[in-house]
Amino acid sequence: MGVVPQPIRSRRGPRRRRPDKLHGDNGYDYPHLRQWLRSRSITPRIACRGIETSGRLGCHRWVVERTMSWLAGCRRLHRRYERKPEHFLAFTAIATSLINYRRLTG
Repeated sequence: MGVVPQPIRSRRGPRRRRPDKLHGDNGYDYPHLRQWLRSRSITPRIACRGIETSGRLGCHRWVVERTMSWLAGCRRLHRRYERKPEHFLAFTAIATSLINYRRLTG
C-alpha cells in the first residue's frame, strides 16, 4: 500500500498533492526521469547535459542546498548515530529550531 502524500500549501484554491514543476541539475537529465515526471503531470525544469548549465536553476536550488549545509553543520546529524528514527527526527527538530533562532536573533 502506497503512502498518501501530504497536501502542498498553496496561496489560493484547493491544496495540491503534487508540485507543478521540478527543478534539477544535469545529474537528473535522463529521458526516463523526464517521462516519469510528465506522466505525473509535473513539468521538469532540468538542465540538459552538455548543452546548458545549471546556473539558471541556481536561485531555486540555492535555498535547499543552503538549508542542507546548515543541517550538516550539526555534528549529531552529520552521520546518523541514533538507532531509532524518532530520536533522529527529534534531533533534526532541535537543529532546525536552533538554526531558526540564530537567523532571527543574528
